[in-house]
Amino acid sequence: MLDADARKLLDLIASRNLPSYDTMPPLAARASFRAGSFASQPLPPQLGLVEDFTIPGPAGELPVRRYRPANKGEREALAALVFFHGGGFTVGDIDTHDTLCRQLCDQGRVTVLSVDYRLGPEHKFPAAHADCFAALQWIAANAGALGIDPDCLAVGGDSAGGNLAASCALMARDADGPRLAYQLLIYPATDFRCIAQSHLHNGEGYLLTSRLIDFFCSNFLDSEADRLDWRLSPALAASHAGLPPALVLTAGYDPLVDEGREYAAQLRAAGNDVEYVCFEGQFHGFITMGRVVGQANEAVALCASRLRALQAR
Repeated sequence: MLDADARKLLDLIASRNLPSYDTMPPLAARASFRAGSFASQPLPPQLGLVEDFTIPGPAGELPVRRYRPANKGEREALAALVFFHGGGFTVGDIDTHDTLCRQLCDQGRVTVLSVDYRLGPEHKFPAAHADCFAALQWIAANAGALGIDPDCLAVGGDSAGGNLAASCALMARDADGPRLAYQLLIYPATDFRCIAQSHLHNGEGYLLTSRLIDFFCSNFLDSEADRLDWRLSPALAASHAGLPPALVLTAGYDPLVDEGREYAAQLRAAGNDVEYVCFEGQFHGFITMGRVVGQANEAVALCASRLRALQAR
């Protein structure tokens, strides 16, 4: 059954009869997503440090935002999460996911580094994946200067960001580094063939619709063949062995729920340590909506507790 908070929010959104992102040009969709994303977010916690800087990327400078929790010295080496935001590779940015990153930093007591990778349609696949892996490599190489414990480095993200995190974990394994301690995969897209049954069951009525997925794909894919590339579809990787421990978090009313569950099963079958948690009454995108959806705060607390455990190793 759909969670009561989720039902109330979905009914409110439907009553406003707002245009869907797939009816807008990409720039307008970005502006609309950005404007709407803040209304349902909780108040951001205060931290010890929040700073913006740029790092070298494959096609120019990449913006990064670094968060450190309060009461931690600048030179104290902390566990770190390299975070990639969601938004279908078309919308979303550092600011739309700022509160979530602050929550994970504050509750997890870890450094968070949020990467503002390139988006489609201006930059097609594999631009975002190249950016994110380059950022991960740079962060690992500069761990000392960033106050990071290189043995406690995690990747994570929501939706498209979860896809990027899963892909980066595979790339890091195959490139013999950076060595990762954890992957935090929040309702990740893992198979761009979009053949899972949940695409049919949940493809209408729960914010992320089949039409919207098609819109994102039309903006980001360079060709239909991209769907079979393991970087975009981590489920299609030849092997899932030798990957870092993972939390795979899904939502029951999400078109991507089957992909997440099946990816967790693939990771487990390959011998990895995997925790799978489904918030059965929730929809795609709920974790950033803690002002109006109570279970969002439970999901954030769960993610943060797993990050906090990295520091205790």
